[in-house]
Amino acid sequence: MPKSKRRGGGNPRGTSGAQHRNMQSFSDEDASIETMSHCSGFSDPSSITEDGPEVDEEATQEDLEYKLKGLIDLTLDKSAKTRQSALEGLKNALSSKILYEFILERRMTLTDSIERCIKKGKTDEQRAAAGLACLLCVQLGSGIESEEIYKTLAPILKKILCDASASVQARQACATCLGVCCFIATDDITELYTTMECLENIFTKSYQKERNSDSISSTQNTVLHISTLLAWTLLLTICPMNEVKKKLEMHLHKFPILLSCDDVNMRIAAGESLALLFELARETDGDFFYEDMELLTQKLKALATDGNKHRAKVDKRKQRSVFRDVLRAVEEHDFPTETVKFGPERMYIDCWAKKQTYDTFKEILGSGMQYHLQSNELLRNVFELGPPLMLDEATLKSMKVPRFERHLYNSAAFKARTKARNKCRDKRADVGEVF
Repeated sequence: MPKSKRRGGGNPRGTSGAQHRNMQSFSDEDASIETMSHCSGFSDPSSITEDGPEVDEEATQEDLEYKLKGLIDLTLDKSAKTRQSALEGLKNALSSKILYEFILERRMTLTDSIERCIKKGKTDEQRAAAGLACLLCVQLGSGIESEEIYKTLAPILKKILCDASASVQARQACATCLGVCCFIATDDITELYTTMECLENIFTKSYQKERNSDSISSTQNTVLHISTLLAWTLLLTICPMNEVKKKLEMHLHKFPILLSCDDVNMRIAAGESLALLFELARETDGDFFYEDMELLTQKLKALATDGNKHRAKVDKRKQRSVFRDVLRAVEEHDFPTETVKFGPERMYIDCWAKKQTYDTFKEILGSGMQYHLQSNELLRNVFELGPPLMLDEATLKSMKVPRFERHLYNSAAFKARTKARNKCRDKRADVGEVF
């Protein structure tokens, strides 16, 4: 997957503007709630109201930055609840709006706050700080600034990840943060391999668990193994081909073991990772042949048609859908192309490597994914979308469905739903009278 490494050598290092000030009129709850409500309006660049008054964008931006500065200060507060609320508020802002210039000037302050929260905070605070670190790198892109952040945070992330006494949720967050930040920031191939090895040391424990029923790990450890596996798979997509071949030799014959895991999410993660491994194997070797293909396809077919009554219906439905695609990938070298629409653009997900990358960033950005696909240079480079489209206000208004038309459509849809439900209710009533 191509990644452009932008080197912003000409940008001065941001000065630390986050000295802790006593903000009596700006409580932690107000900070988080106000920032969230303020940022929610920026989730879509085309959210222009035709009938509403014109908004002073400069004043709005200044207001937002003022509140964000307050949140940055609150990450140094003595109260753990206040720090966590501030971290969540910053996460919400960074996921819903591009704030490159603002973040660039304060990246060192933010990095110090994140490092302190991960080192000294408890589980929820560590998770929030790790999530903010991911968003910080997403905002800054694949440049020297993100690399500095990664070099600062990587040692503590690895330490917590490998610490069996740390909470599983915190280790999960550190695994995801490690994988995403390494994917975005590192240019050092040795560091890439070291990070992958660190992740391998965690999820490969599931190999032994499934082989030996006497050493069954807890469900919590399985969740950790899933996070490390997905982070490792993400990094595998940017490895050189010679390293990919080594990883295939190490893991391809072991991955089918994970398909027998009791946890449906582990089975799905293993299945999608297996499909990616087959995809990469065929890219590296046109004559690739897997010796145990018949046994593997039997297992995949069983999972694609699983009807075990002891499993939840939702889990079975989800599993069958995924493994139908995995089976097609393994047997027919095929991938069901998905289309992602954002604004006037479309993106086609046409391979497992692209799907893995998209799913990872979607998990981080949440509802802000579409906005970042439109405006974030990093994501547009990763997914080969080209430079962001420059659309003027008139074009955005012409693309927007008028409010009256939306109202008519929603009214018609509501009436249709009501009629359909009433018919179902009538049928149930008739059956009740018969019996």
